[in-house]
Amino acid sequence: MILSMTGYGKSELQLPTKKVTIEIKSLNSKNLDLGVRIPSYYREKELELRKNIAKKLVRGKIDFSIYVETIGVNLSSQINKQAVRSYMDQLKEVSAATDIELMKMAMKLPETLQSKRESIDETEWSQIEISINDALINIVKYRKDEGEVLKQDFSKRITLINERLQDVIAIDPQRISNVKERLYKAVSELEAKVDENRFEQELIYYLEKFDITEEKVRLKNHLDYFIDALNSEDSNGKKLGFITQEIGREINTIGSKANFAEMQKLVVQMKDELEKIKEQNLNVL
Repeated sequence: MILSMTGYGKSELQLPTKKVTIEIKSLNSKNLDLGVRIPSYYREKELELRKNIAKKLVRGKIDFSIYVETIGVNLSSQINKQAVRSYMDQLKEVSAATDIELMKMAMKLPETLQSKRESIDETEWSQIEISINDALINIVKYRKDEGEVLKQDFSKRITLINERLQDVIAIDPQRISNVKERLYKAVSELEAKVDENRFEQELIYYLEKFDITEEKVRLKNHLDYFIDALNSEDSNGKKLGFITQEIGREINTIGSKANFAEMQKLVVQMKDELEKIKEQNLNVL
């Protein structure tokens, strides 16, 4: 099972005087990059929140937000009656406006509203915590769904690389025969006497430099290992990344030793599929 780092989770909570909306967005990142936006009166819970989110989501560029919409009576702000009366008295001295007009002007002046800091209601917060966990469950489900799509894509591309590897194995004898023919032709064109035994020894040495038996075996093992990691219980994008590096190393070595146009074409096709795997693997948790 693999998980994508891309995800989205949302939950809503209806309280007597407010509506609380929790949103979590996640994109890929090498490490955990967590941004938290919450109302100031919930700040004392931020550390606890961060620990919970980090435990559930592990890695990624994550934006967590709590939005609060007041729908009932908001008692967090009160009119500063003394300041309003003082402003109205002073305005009367310079204006012939009515009391209603004076009050309108006074209410626009500084300090006519007194705000008291809203404290956390633990009963309310316990409900919000449940809603936060719901949002986390939703984003984890989203990540699983995205991970399943990635898994299918990876499996498809590993299968294609495996098929090209089988093609490489199939044409390898032809490649060796082709190399031998070219060497024999080059020697015959020299029109010089050649020690056959020495020539055979040099030919064997030369062909050993182009031998890709070990690379073919290692590449097949790496492809199988990638599929095993893909089907493991844990999602480990870094591990898959290391395996793709090894796959790439073997493909490159086969390409450098190929010395045969048909095999080079197959190597290019394998590289193309591998690059797509590497790009998609950046999204894996």
